[in-house]
Amino acid sequence: MPFTHLNEKGEAIMVDVTEKAVTHRTAIASGRISMSAACYQAVKEGSAKKGDVLGVARVAGIMATKRTADLIPLCHVLALTKCAVDFTLEDESHSITARCTVQCEGKTGVEMEALTGVSTALLTVYDMCKAMDKRMVISDIHLCEKQGGKSGDFVF
Repeated sequence: MPFTHLNEKGEAIMVDVTEKAVTHRTAIASGRISMSAACYQAVKEGSAKKGDVLGVARVAGIMATKRTADLIPLCHVLALTKCAVDFTLEDESHSITARCTVQCEGKTGVEMEALTGVSTALLTVYDMCKAMDKRMVISDIHLCEKQGGKSGDFVF
């Protein structure tokens, strides 16, 4: 399958979606941040010096989905109809999994928006907690599933 973001000369282009049908599009992405036990406990208890870490990270992730086309050069600007960022705290591993769900009615998918949202949410956790733990590790950022569009559904 050829790269869709290259023309016949190998130059970067924005994909032409003019003739594509408007369909319901959904994408879900997730990722994880691991941290020290003390840092994890502060996030879990809401006692981090910078305040409600996960609340701020949720808002940051949502905001990022709406600005994806400003960050990723060849992305289309999309009118999102839904965005949710949720967190799962994992006590044994002192890690937090973020999950970003994005939807729209459009001609192109929302995978990049979901990936941008989850990445930004995790980066915000890092930013708010770096004074407690600079060894945090962000990992496993990936597309979990997508629905809609010409290429059909995908589940990781």
